[in-house]
Amino acid sequence: MSIEVGSKLQGKVTGITKFGAFVELPEGSTGLVHISEVADNYVKDINDHLKVGDVVEVRVINVERDGKIGLSIKKAKEQSPRSRNKANDRSSKESFEQKISRFLKESEDRLASLRRHTESKRGGRGARRG
Repeated sequence: MSIEVGSKLQGKVTGITKFGAFVELPEGSTGLVHISEVADNYVKDINDHLKVGDVVEVRVINVERDGKIGLSIKKAKEQSPRSRNKANDRSSKESFEQKISRFLKESEDRLASLRRHTESKRGGRGARRG
């Protein structure tokens, strides 16, 4: 079985980096799941989602001329159009106020995380510049 763009495969996580996870595919080839392709939501630390030895289902999203294989876990989990519509029906039952409230909470969490990250790089509040 050759590895083609769009095909869905099972593989085993063989390595994790800050930017993604390496997955061993059938026939011994290895591909990379970029951190942005691990989950539908923002992934700050890939170790919260994957660990070495996990068996995952992936979709091949690209194969480079040099043999590098790009993989996606979130695209392998994509729902059929029919079940996607059911999910949209559920979210439409959520009131506008509930949606806004959820959005604001998620935004505040992201901003707080960004502030912590930039403060730690600058040396925190009150750090001298010079």
